[in-house]
Amino acid sequence: MEVLLIILVVGIVATGLVLAHLHEKKRTTALKGFAEARGLRFSPQVDRSADERFARFAMFRRGHSRRAWNIATGEVQVGDHRSHVETGDFLYKVTSGSGKHRSTKTYRFSYLVLTNPIGRCPETIVRREGFFDRVKGVLGFDDIDFESVEFSRTFHVSSDDKRFAYDLIDQRMMEFLLADPPPAIEFDDDLICVSDGANRWQPERFDRMIDWTGALLERWPKHLQASLSTTEDRS
Repeated sequence: MEVLLIILVVGIVATGLVLAHLHEKKRTTALKGFAEARGLRFSPQVDRSADERFARFAMFRRGHSRRAWNIATGEVQVGDHRSHVETGDFLYKVTSGSGKHRSTKTYRFSYLVLTNPIGRCPETIVRREGFFDRVKGVLGFDDIDFESVEFSRTFHVSSDDKRFAYDLIDQRMMEFLLADPPPAIEFDDDLICVSDGANRWQPERFDRMIDWTGALLERWPKHLQASLSTTEDRS
């Protein structure tokens, strides 16, 4: 009886591994199709340098054994602009405990990182408000509030430059973000990162995130575009 039970367990595990492999193969094929349709170069191979390339974004520096794969890179049309983009899947592991109680958990997420075609920006993060953000707000932690109560309740916004955040997120931008919330978006110098650092996207969502970012750039306030262009010219 014990032997049959062991065989059954082994069979279930083996089936699970085969199904997971087939799922990943199907995903890779779909992502390759997305990349080709956008005119991007695609590689399913593991790349262990992504955490260094995007080290400014905290999600890429978590844990250990960090690596990216299913990477698509190249120039695409993003709204009214041409921009260099990279999309991919990212993995990292977190080990906790010690001895017999030592355990390791694996995390995976998808990302879109692109060169900001408008100019260089102070570090600014816009993401959905969570329970711990509300608790921090009560305790006095920094979260930029806006005139729109609905927007402030829905999003957590932080920035190295509050004036920039207020200029960027005007009424038109608020309406756009509320109507079609991003997973999370971070501006830092010349890069924009779209990812919540927690979930992998369905293959079709990679395409949608490029279009969404283009729509965001089209709503970038004109006076802020002009000021960033002036700053770029002076540097």
